[in-house]
Amino acid sequence: MIKKIVFGMALLALVSSCNSSAKKNSTDQKSNPMNAAVHFVHDSENKKVAVYFGDQLFTNYLYVEDYYKPVLHPLITKSGQSLTRGYPIEPQPNERVDHPHHVGYWLNYGDVNGYDFWNHSDAIPADKKEGYGTVFPVSFEVDEAKGKLSIVTEWKAPDGTVLIEEHTDFVFSEKDNHRFIDRTSTLHAKEEVSLTDNKEGFLGIRVSRALEHPSTKPEIFTDANGIPSEVKVLNNEGVTGQYLSSEGIKGDDVWGTRGKWVALNGIQNGEAVAITIYDHPENLGYPTYWHARGYGLFAANPLGQKIFSEGALELNASIPKGEKLTFKFRVMISDGAAVDAALANQNGY
Repeated sequence: MIKKIVFGMALLALVSSCNSSAKKNSTDQKSNPMNAAVHFVHDSENKKVAVYFGDQLFTNYLYVEDYYKPVLHPLITKSGQSLTRGYPIEPQPNERVDHPHHVGYWLNYGDVNGYDFWNHSDAIPADKKEGYGTVFPVSFEVDEAKGKLSIVTEWKAPDGTVLIEEHTDFVFSEKDNHRFIDRTSTLHAKEEVSLTDNKEGFLGIRVSRALEHPSTKPEIFTDANGIPSEVKVLNNEGVTGQYLSSEGIKGDDVWGTRGKWVALNGIQNGEAVAITIYDHPENLGYPTYWHARGYGLFAANPLGQKIFSEGALELNASIPKGEKLTFKFRVMISDGAAVDAALANQNGY
């Protein structure tokens, strides 16, 4: 069944309907050949849409405004392991509590017409709020036959001006021990939009403690507005993360390099698990730069070229009023074996 929810309205509008047999017709299977009985459960009280493969929870689309943007959380392997940090939604023992704006899986940016959407959280002092933007949910629609969740959001300046209307389709699928999120996000400019080069972006995931790289010293990371965040040294027991890029670069050296994909491998609860993010060849700035930190931030940023290239390149993307810009990314959540180059290439675009 295809259902559409518009926030702020009490009614559930049925856009169209189909019975259970229609979910398996040849057209639907062709449109999403890896689809494995995806279904959605809407919890209006808690403002979330749960995404299931059969009777197994994969993730929740959370449209609460507490996080200053909608997010997916957690991301769960077929074997049942969450590969995202619990904090600030469901804090877990021994995990980091830095960077409260790193929530699950999200997409936004650090400089949209001068406003920082990326770093916005309750940690921002009231006298600094005028420099930060918020992504507000508008509506969502589900199509179980295609395993698709479609959302509409508005990227607003502090005064309420809508800068961007975002239309995103998430298509969820499963193949062998891999679960996939194919995201297509189209940014419609409601005003003239500038996306000035900034390291804080764009598609981000904050990973579980096991997938972090072992820490050796405390570090301070400062956002574009000069607000610092401290990353402390913690007990490295069970911390096994290791980045691998399509260019053969490994570990912390992946940060600030370009690549078609990056896989983050590790051992969690005795099992090999991995998150792989793919950049789409049609994306602006392809192949993307990677804002991938050892402390657990795993992000693809095609827009921050000046920062990552140390000034050798400069993009400063823009979207004229009334025009649009589309980005596509794939995320693969794996268990049972490490993701090497051959496996990553096999499951990419």
